[in-house]
Amino acid sequence: MRRRIGLAALLALAASHTHADEKPPAPATEVQAGGEAGFTPAESPGVWGVRRSSPQLKDADKDGFVLQSEDGAYKLKVGGYLQADGRFYLEDADKAGTDTFILRRVRPILQGTVAKYFDFYVNTDFGGGTVVLQDAYLDAHYSPKLRVRAGKFKPPVGLERLASGQALLFVERALPTALVPNRDVGVQLHGELAGGVLTYAGGLFNGVLDGGSADSDTNDGKDLAGRVLLRPFNRGRGLAFKNLGLGLAATTGKQAGGLPTYKSGGQLSFFAYATGVTAAGTRTRLSPQAAWSYKRVGLFGEWVRSAQDLRKSATSPVVRVGHRAWQAALAIVLTGEDAAPGALRPKRVFEPGKGAGALELAARVNGFDVEERTFTLGLADRARSARKVRAWGLGLNWYLNRHVKQTVDYERTRFTGGGAAGADRKTENALFIRSQISF
Repeated sequence: MRRRIGLAALLALAASHTHADEKPPAPATEVQAGGEAGFTPAESPGVWGVRRSSPQLKDADKDGFVLQSEDGAYKLKVGGYLQADGRFYLEDADKAGTDTFILRRVRPILQGTVAKYFDFYVNTDFGGGTVVLQDAYLDAHYSPKLRVRAGKFKPPVGLERLASGQALLFVERALPTALVPNRDVGVQLHGELAGGVLTYAGGLFNGVLDGGSADSDTNDGKDLAGRVLLRPFNRGRGLAFKNLGLGLAATTGKQAGGLPTYKSGGQLSFFAYATGVTAAGTRTRLSPQAAWSYKRVGLFGEWVRSAQDLRKSATSPVVRVGHRAWQAALAIVLTGEDAAPGALRPKRVFEPGKGAGALELAARVNGFDVEERTFTLGLADRARSARKVRAWGLGLNWYLNRHVKQTVDYERTRFTGGGAAGADRKTENALFIRSQISF
């Protein structure tokens, strides 16, 4: 099966990935509408076909293990990926973080096509020693202009969130991802128009916390979520802006109950609401986003605002507060390949004495701002929650081949507030290493 990712999903990150977190990008020129796509009719030679032809094992060395029939109506693919990480906190005198080796993601993936027009995708994660059903959905695709998806998957919102976990520029996603939904259960329409110049996705979901996932709902409120992505020069040839993607995503819905906490790049909590504060009405999110790549260089960025009606206690009036986060990232390929973060295919794969693989240098800045009235209204404690976060990071990605990747990142994060008596919380210096294999 041909792997599909667009520029806009991680520089190329700017495309909306079609498989919710699990497919590494392929050419940075293909942008899909909202979550990950699956098999299109032209790509589905199927398994156990209508003509009862014998199943065949194909492409086991490239795209996982694929079992399919001859007539193109049925197909089954077994794949997955594993990430073994090291996370270390430098200059951490107060022991805010614990140096550790972890299995960040362990995800066997089962996907396929049934009766030519119906795809399924099941992704279970065993990372961290727990079992979580990340994705499970059906996708019907009679036309690339209109597809229907139902089940659990990524709502079409965050630029970097829509990128596969195995196709990230850095080990951990940036701060804007903390404000968008992770995975939710619902139904979505998505497709592409004008030969991919415009892609869209929109759906109705249960509604989850910022950065959250859920398999069911706890109230009657639902979220509408949508995203449009424009690639105005997609049909041009030889243009420097052929891989430019401009997107806008949003959600709205009425929610009540619990509230999120927010974490730094080092995965340490830096903001939590005060005890007793609950969601009590409309929540909206808005996210303009953009990505561009040309030859060895790629850029992408996004900005997110999440605003929620809150209640301090059962008898308190409803107030509305919002938070903002942003990021800008750069990738430079050092070994001559075209920029395609997460999906570089080395011109010469790593072999002792023969090839060195591909090297990619990454840099980013990102930030998070809490609305000041969150503290003045007593919705959060200045001594426990930061009101501003600024971070910068550098990374090096080594692609030994299309399946194996080594990453080393460093990120420095500074906080305003969040310390004792309202002082600034100590700066976080985090070093990450990752060994990844995918198939």
